[in-house]
Amino acid sequence: MAPTIPSLDVRRLRSYVFRLPLFTRIVLVFVVVFWILELQKVWNVIQWGALIPKEVNLRTMYRLNTYPLIHRNFLHAFFNTLALVPLLERFEAEHGTLLSGAMFGGPLSTLPAAVYLLVERGILRQNTAILGASIWVFVLLGVEGIKAYKTNPHFAISTYRIPTWTTPLVVLLFTTALIPNTSSLGHLGSVGVGYVYGLGYLKILAPPEKVLRWVEGKLNLLGRLPHYVSIDQKTYGRYGVLPTTSNPSLSAAGEGSVQMPYLGSAPTILALRRDPRLLKVPPYLSALCIVIGIVWLFLLPLNEYSRHTYISENALLPGQVHTYFGGSEQNVFNAYKHEVQALTGKDSGVIAAQLSNILRSVGLKAATQKYHYKASGKVHGGENAYAVLHAPRGDATEAIVLVAAWTNMDGELNQNGVALVLTLARYFKRWSLWSKDIIILITSDSKAGPQAWVDAYHDEHSTSSADPLQLKSGALQGVVVVDNALDHRFESLHIVYDGINGQLPNLDLFNSAVAIASGQMGIGVSLQRMWKHGDSYRERLRTMLRGMVSQGLGHASGPHSSFIPYHVDAITLQAVGHGWQDEMAMGRCVESTFRSLNNLLEHFHQSFFFYLLMQANRFVSIGTYLPSAMLVAVNFTIMAIALWIQSGRPPKRRVASATVDKTKASEVEVVRKEGMVAFVPTADLAIVERQLFLPVALVVAFHFLGAVPLYVFNKTQQEALAQSMLFFAYANVVLPSLLAIIISGFTTLSSHRLILLQCFSLLLLGMFLATLATLNFSLAFLIGLLAAPLSFVGVNLSADNGDAPPKLSTLRKIVCNVLLHLLSPPVVVLVVCKIFGVDAGVMLAEAAFGWEVSGLWTQVVVCCVWWPAWLIGAVIVSPGL
Repeated sequence: MAPTIPSLDVRRLRSYVFRLPLFTRIVLVFVVVFWILELQKVWNVIQWGALIPKEVNLRTMYRLNTYPLIHRNFLHAFFNTLALVPLLERFEAEHGTLLSGAMFGGPLSTLPAAVYLLVERGILRQNTAILGASIWVFVLLGVEGIKAYKTNPHFAISTYRIPTWTTPLVVLLFTTALIPNTSSLGHLGSVGVGYVYGLGYLKILAPPEKVLRWVEGKLNLLGRLPHYVSIDQKTYGRYGVLPTTSNPSLSAAGEGSVQMPYLGSAPTILALRRDPRLLKVPPYLSALCIVIGIVWLFLLPLNEYSRHTYISENALLPGQVHTYFGGSEQNVFNAYKHEVQALTGKDSGVIAAQLSNILRSVGLKAATQKYHYKASGKVHGGENAYAVLHAPRGDATEAIVLVAAWTNMDGELNQNGVALVLTLARYFKRWSLWSKDIIILITSDSKAGPQAWVDAYHDEHSTSSADPLQLKSGALQGVVVVDNALDHRFESLHIVYDGINGQLPNLDLFNSAVAIASGQMGIGVSLQRMWKHGDSYRERLRTMLRGMVSQGLGHASGPHSSFIPYHVDAITLQAVGHGWQDEMAMGRCVESTFRSLNNLLEHFHQSFFFYLLMQANRFVSIGTYLPSAMLVAVNFTIMAIALWIQSGRPPKRRVASATVDKTKASEVEVVRKEGMVAFVPTADLAIVERQLFLPVALVVAFHFLGAVPLYVFNKTQQEALAQSMLFFAYANVVLPSLLAIIISGFTTLSSHRLILLQCFSLLLLGMFLATLATLNFSLAFLIGLLAAPLSFVGVNLSADNGDAPPKLSTLRKIVCNVLLHLLSPPVVVLVVCKIFGVDAGVMLAEAAFGWEVSGLWTQVVVCCVWWPAWLIGAVIVSPGL
């Protein structure tokens, strides 16, 4: 087996850090020291050293030099330092330590500050403070932009020729668009100063070279200061243009004296793609994408990245009506509560018949519906009772639904919820203001019953599982589920909003319920079982992560979940805690919510359908959180592209003796493109025919193999599911080696074929996850993180792309196998069940029920996307290969 893909080389990173020149080190030390000082509360470092226009005067001129060294927080300092160090190290290596210190301690700090003060205070009359080393970053980018323009005035995109000096401006635009609270004015001024310096107009402000040499010699700086770069040690041309040359050997080739193109020219790229150093970049870039994706997610709870909720649909007018539910309705509620208690323990058919009679007694058309589902060897059956209140002012084209399940998701009797729904049905019948029909639905349970009813309502049911509905109305506009299984007064309302497969209701419905409960009724609101929320970063993060786990699992979280796949927005109002709120307060919340839904002129569409909630009144929209999952997914694509490039390279030639034919070794080909000429070794232009059939066939076969566990876990009896999962986990230990032996018995798995096998597997995985992220962000992000090691184990990008079977050291083989088997899908499932105290059989039975009844496809992603990709990675590093 070939060695693994190289991970982050700590030795090279340490060598780079240890070789940083002196002034760059001094800047880093100052940035770190100022950041540490910001942690204390006695002295406000930012207020002292930032460039605040109205605070700049003769006594505070030091601000013109201190503002690039001070940052708002750790992330600000970290990313600015990460961008500054390579540019500053290059500048110091080319100009020397003394000149770098003189320029950045003087003109290259004060001139951008002066430009900013002139525009911000003198013209715009504003007082926006700026700080951070990004000022120096854009100065250096401007210098590099002019340097590149002098050597290569344009770069081509299709038929367009774009000046290379515009590169810093493009970076500025992306920075302004993607990073909040950046000063585009400050950065623009810095780029302008960098342009002027690059053109040579600021050389008059630099100390004369003779003076610098005298100071160096007088103080013996080179001998006394480690890592000091003297005037005579400057590395001109280190990062610039290769000089022109007249090479006799090239003249012999028939071209005479030519000017060698710079490294970025088109002909040189043809040779650059064969450079073995090029393939050292993808592993680091892939790891960087994963790290940035994780950091991006953890930044979302901050105020800068999240937003307050708001109502987009003006017609809703939540909380703007006076509610009348209460008073004598308390007696009606108590009577219905006794009726419900009398039905406790009876057959679902008897309960549905009695509830239908109650609904008919208040003047509604009522009916029942039987349903019967079977999943994991268990029968889920019952009978729903429902009724329709026809709107006096409507035409039966639209309807809103009020739901109560006889037993809630925890299996408790929802006695107060059912009694309240019956009371509200009687109450709503007395009003003539309704413009939409109201459907009253009482289901036998919280999962199968609502699913059977909504399937039959849309004629999507199986006649063998659910009866058709005798009564129907118009298109469903909204659903509110009442869940109150308490036998005492409650403290707050817990709003449940997660749908099947991670689908969510329109945010306007959630916001309306929150505005009515907390604003109009004074009832506290919680979500994701965060009963106490102090609006701190940690609590926001926990709420968001809980929502992501629930969304990633994709299971039904309440009776409302069954409606959302039909584009019917639905939520569940659940009474929780011990407090002083009674059933009448909850009834008024439902009444006000229905009055708002009654105002709708069209279906919910104004607000967001993709969002993450981190508090009842704070959310993140898809445009903000989606890049984190996309970055995790793109790491697989990056490695797939790198492997594809490696598969097209010719195998390394092994020389039998120490004698080398110099004439053959020096063979080159002339490549001409757009008037430029490059001389490229013939070996670098060799084309390798890729053997695609076997790798593609294996990838397809492995993914179809995922249908086996999918079928087994959806059809096995619940009592045997836990043992089946344990058996599957044990089988995964030996299955990769067994498959490797079987495949090797039919054909040779050479390095070339393994490279293509892993390439197609990672490419398919990245494509699946990127697509899934737009539908179920949480599931894509979680699976992407768990599958991330697949990018870094397997074929070595620097290995020989030959026909010989690959070899892998024993230590690496052990490490790769242990890592992959610890993160195999069955092991992850069992560990998660153990952590959350859930029986694996119960969880798998829930998934099987979702597959059979609700159309849940989480297990499809796990069995047919994640597990095949893991299996391919495990086969590549298996001992049997």
